[in-house]
Amino acid sequence: MMRKMLLAAVYTGFAFGANAGSLDGLLNGDMKKLAVHEIAIDLPAATLLDMTDGAHSLQEFEGKWVVLNFWATWCAPCRHEMPSLDRLQRALPDIAVVPLAAGRNAPEQITKFFKEAEVESLTVLRDPKMELARAMSVVGLPVTVILNPEGQEVARLIGDAEWDSADAVAVLKALSQP
Repeated sequence: MMRKMLLAAVYTGFAFGANAGSLDGLLNGDMKKLAVHEIAIDLPAATLLDMTDGAHSLQEFEGKWVVLNFWATWCAPCRHEMPSLDRLQRALPDIAVVPLAAGRNAPEQITKFFKEAEVESLTVLRDPKMELARAMSVVGLPVTVILNPEGQEVARLIGDAEWDSADAVAVLKALSQP
């Protein structure tokens, strides 16, 4: 329990003490909510499931920038932002956009939602017991975490955003430039 409280304090401290540095002038619109960390944060190991209960990990994305979105089918802001994440994946194919269904989200519900929202470019992973969400101090949804190619958290946005907006694309391009 003490470890979880310490992790929550660390993540909260990073979120409030973040320095945008090279992103000065780019944190506009929804990106004003983006907390950019001064020091990249290692992620806890976690086993995630695909839609057929196959085991996966975030290590599969190492070498790529990742937009990791914690969401749920019952979350109205999540439902609103998901199409923009789909459009972002099509606009920036070199970045992996990974929606992670946190908590109880039956594969049938996810499939139905994606069909209704016309989401076609995203592969879903699931965190049904919220092990990764808890370990990363995700206490509400949606939360989007930006991971560097080493698999470390470099930024976090709490709440929904238009991820395919010019502001978001500019930030992601700036972050992913060497």
